[in-house]
Amino acid sequence: MNLSAPAVHRLPSLFLSHGSPMLAIEDSPTGRFLDRLGGLLPRPRAILVASAHFVHARPTLTATPMPETIHDFGGFPEPLYRIRYPTAGAPALAHDIAERLTTAGFDAHEDDHHGLDHGVWVPLRRMYPASDIPVVALSVNPAQSAEWHYRLGRALAPLRDEGVLMVGSGGFSHNLRSLDWQHAQAAAYPWVTAFTDPLRAALLEGDVATALDWTSLPHAAQNHPTTEHLYPLYVALGAGGEGARGHLLHRDVEMGGLALDAFAFDTA
Repeated sequence: MNLSAPAVHRLPSLFLSHGSPMLAIEDSPTGRFLDRLGGLLPRPRAILVASAHFVHARPTLTATPMPETIHDFGGFPEPLYRIRYPTAGAPALAHDIAERLTTAGFDAHEDDHHGLDHGVWVPLRRMYPASDIPVVALSVNPAQSAEWHYRLGRALAPLRDEGVLMVGSGGFSHNLRSLDWQHAQAAAYPWVTAFTDPLRAALLEGDVATALDWTSLPHAAQNHPTTEHLYPLYVALGAGGEGARGHLLHRDVEMGGLALDAFAFDTA
């Protein structure tokens, strides 16, 4: 996908690996990629982010007029906790999305108090530092399946024709206990490559069935011992529409086990 092409009416659906919260302030290949990405996309009227760090049993939309910046992590440098992403919410849009999800058979809910977790504001702060585009967050449910999240995204695909940028924010591989915390640029572990290579290939080929059957891929549980960071990928894939293919926008690995792939999904 040529993101430097002239603006089109339909926005792509994005999956972004957000990695460590330090992505918000550190110089890194992924940070520099995100710094460029916002300017390469048509400007959205609003952004909807399915975040790995917003977990509910039922699909929940933030309907807060001015959402707080949530620092939902510990043990990081103090400057990270001073960051604010003072963007507006979009309660009317959240209500509209909840109605669409209800029509699609989901038990959707609106939350008019919840703020924006770091899965939302960390990538958006790099992409849109002016914080001048309204944002709604969407929850994921680790107890559900990849296919459930894919159907969730499919229900939201029409929003892309209405100026809403769809983003799934998670991690292409996410096993924090296995990371080499002392070496940020450590080479990818073999078990990471064994999982991410076939999943990436399936996404690029538009092979939805293989992508959804991710637990059959090598070392699936080692790459994702919990599922909350993977499921935003399937929301983004579903929002790409029927027959969507992935377009690889960025690829990096940090600390040996943190795969930071980013994709755009569309039918073109």
